[in-house]
Amino acid sequence: MASRMLKFTELDRSMPDKRDAKKRAKDFDEIYADYATEAAEAQASRCSQCGVPFCQQGCPLTNNIPDWLKLVSENRLEEAYQVSSATNNMPEICGRICPQDRLCEGICTIEQSGHGTVTIGSIERFITDNAWEEGWVTPIKPPKERKQSAGIIGAGPGGLAAAEQLRRKGYKVTVYDRYDRGGGLLIYGIPGFKLEKYIVERRIKRLEDSGVKFKFNTSIGDKLKLSDLRDKHDTLLIATGVYKARDLMVPGSGHESVHAALDFLTTSNRKGLGDEVPSFDDGTHDASGKNVVVIGGGDTAMDCVRTAVRQGAKSVRCLYRRDRANMPGSQREVANAEEEGVIFEWLAAPEAILDTKAGKLKAVRAARMKLGAPDPSGRQSPEKTGETFDIKADMVIKALGFDPEDLPELFDERALTVNRWGAIKVDFATLETSIPNVYAAGDIVRGASLVVWAIKDGRDAAEQMHKRMRQMDRDMAAAKVAAE
Repeated sequence: MASRMLKFTELDRSMPDKRDAKKRAKDFDEIYADYATEAAEAQASRCSQCGVPFCQQGCPLTNNIPDWLKLVSENRLEEAYQVSSATNNMPEICGRICPQDRLCEGICTIEQSGHGTVTIGSIERFITDNAWEEGWVTPIKPPKERKQSAGIIGAGPGGLAAAEQLRRKGYKVTVYDRYDRGGGLLIYGIPGFKLEKYIVERRIKRLEDSGVKFKFNTSIGDKLKLSDLRDKHDTLLIATGVYKARDLMVPGSGHESVHAALDFLTTSNRKGLGDEVPSFDDGTHDASGKNVVVIGGGDTAMDCVRTAVRQGAKSVRCLYRRDRANMPGSQREVANAEEEGVIFEWLAAPEAILDTKAGKLKAVRAARMKLGAPDPSGRQSPEKTGETFDIKADMVIKALGFDPEDLPELFDERALTVNRWGAIKVDFATLETSIPNVYAAGDIVRGASLVVWAIKDGRDAAEQMHKRMRQMDRDMAAAKVAAE
């Protein structure tokens, strides 16, 4: 039914309806409406079904995008779900939070030809949301149960993807996490206006219903050592992510009203989940009525500025040392933030945090910047112009990125080797660490990155763990035969 496709010349690109900026800025609900089935089919039909699918190459998971677009256009939605979920453990989450403008949609063939990209992310979200509604997303039932068990440290996207893949193959799986809920940054880092929490919670529930065990409030290295887990399980995966906030190295950065981005976001998300949060209730992490300055240009900074708006901040400014074209965050998120009233100070870098004689935060002193010669990667380096200016501030949020924690110390396992940046060293062919049969995946290996990369790494690690355990089975069988 190829006639249903190639409609990009007669049908314009159309995203799902977006809620009015003034209304959505007052709550934490998602800002995009759902596609109606007819609209999803129509937008999917714009795909050119090109012989070399660049969209697929631009996806870290190499999702079979043209295939499920064609199936959607033909109203074969259950088949579309099967194809989509074959390569992605959480398509509806990636459809919401992936920066498609930098990945699949950014290199869509018809986007390059000037017709406007296919709305890949929105259709991906539609497919699996519809599958949940129709009851097509069911608990995993492995074809056979295996005796071996796998332990996974970290219930973020990488750990969850690995847990699902290993459970599909019949392994007993236990996931350990220091927090009281699963999901990692999906639950505590990303705000509800991008990803409502029930979407993450139903993924956790599905894994529980599939036989995966979760041990929350469990910090490895405290009472439970990494060596204890090695004794308990046949194989281990470390998928902790990176949570150590990069610091702001300017005078006054230690002021009590300067906060780490993740502390601010976690507090807001916990409040939304109905938890008691003293640091919000006492005003520490509540932006209401305050002049807020967020320092940084990534997606975390965008999450912070848009959260501050929803908390009722008096003003919200984002300070970034490069220009708009060179910022690392999604351009869609910048546009959404601007619609909601955020003011961006491009080519500006913090010089100092200023306070009053009484010690109250007063302003951020910023240096005007210009872009100089490119660095070795080709990116232009920011340089000071000599001009400074002050931005009034009652709260400053530093969103400068994340580094790995000292896992060898935290886990009480000095045999675990890390690189110069503190990330775990692995054999990149197998993702095995310096400790035999202990693997690592996601941000703790590659550094702070995207959710979709963590999912890919989790899937790859699970496959390598499966290969190793099958080899262990064969070795044991051979030794038994030899003994007889």
